[in-house]
Amino acid sequence: MRKKILVVLKGYPRLSETFIAQELLGLEKAGFDLTLISMRKPTDKKRHPVHDEIRARVLYLPEYLHNEPLRVLRAFLAGIGRPGFKPLLKQFLADLKRDITPNRVRRFGQALVLAHEWPDGGEWLHAHFIHTPASVTSYASIMTGIPWTCSAHAKDIWTSPDWELSEKLARARWTVTCTRTGFEHMRDLIGADDKVHLSYHGLDLDRFGPFTGEHSSRDGKDASDPAFILSVGRAVEKKGYDVLLKALALLPGDLSWRFTHIGGGDGLSKLKALADALGIADRITWKGALAQEDVLAHYRQADIFALACRVAADGDRDGLPNVLVEASSQRLVCVSTDVSGVPELLEDGTNGLVVAPEDPQALAVALESAIRNPALRHRLGEAAERRVREHFDYHASIRQLTGLFEEQWRKEDQWRKSA
Repeated sequence: MRKKILVVLKGYPRLSETFIAQELLGLEKAGFDLTLISMRKPTDKKRHPVHDEIRARVLYLPEYLHNEPLRVLRAFLAGIGRPGFKPLLKQFLADLKRDITPNRVRRFGQALVLAHEWPDGGEWLHAHFIHTPASVTSYASIMTGIPWTCSAHAKDIWTSPDWELSEKLARARWTVTCTRTGFEHMRDLIGADDKVHLSYHGLDLDRFGPFTGEHSSRDGKDASDPAFILSVGRAVEKKGYDVLLKALALLPGDLSWRFTHIGGGDGLSKLKALADALGIADRITWKGALAQEDVLAHYRQADIFALACRVAADGDRDGLPNVLVEASSQRLVCVSTDVSGVPELLEDGTNGLVVAPEDPQALAVALESAIRNPALRHRLGEAAERRVREHFDYHASIRQLTGLFEEQWRKEDQWRKSA
């Protein structure tokens, strides 16, 4: 029998995490009973349509312990007498010695609250992201004895120390991740083939149906109808928007183009200042965060999608950016970099244009080639769409997750019967 799953998330709902919302909806449609445990309340003012289709109840943990001290105190006092408290305290203190931060204490407190308020008779725990959500999940598992599994993504893998990744991978029943680079890194850490699985998120191809129109044949020669370059992503270091702006500034003066950015992020003001300094601000439109249906409309209007992914100074990086899959599904040629999982979708000259990261000149050359050659754009865009529709249908991911959960639950039932 399927178990009631408590899914621990860093925040919900989030505009930048449609891949998670899509998976949650897919699991519900497959018959899973979910309750969502969010470590933060939503900060986005908009919602995607997929969020309104998810039926699962949401429990919000105290984002900061001092904001809800009585709630935390009740959980702590109730937890002291439980069998799992001493093992949890031992693990927490061992972790705290290696990570003396308020964040570590916050995760301990959130786990106590989750264990105390345990909603809807949860029978299984699943974390999305192997950094802080998995810390809360792992601690709650120790406290309650309820097993857990995990979906790891990108930043959470590459900004977590190896000791913490190794221990979490060992404690979780299994972990899935969405890029081969992340999969191989975690598999090497744990040294077990059956503990880590590669599972691409894929795309809801019903929501991103085929584009039946035609992308333009703009070639940058007509100043009254410039080529339309689009990017979607948060203004954070790993997205490489400073590199992209520098590449745009390097485009030849006789080339007519305009650039639209969709997304929020703390770095927007710096990017706007950089655009001013580079002398290209008058060609750029900053849209801010938009709902999914508005983003889809932009994919269909654009000529080129650009994303200059890079490895950030702290090791943070994208996995396989969902926006590249989305844009490709609409026959929109993508220009990106060979970071992390991007080459698992795009092959340079076959279904996209891929350059090295941190290289504005190479990126500018690729953008110029795409602008001047509409036929190339159309050929690469058609090949990209074929790849997405043949290999990145999210139903395959849901079937894989369903199999992993059900196989694990059969094992759990057999262990109990033989104990």
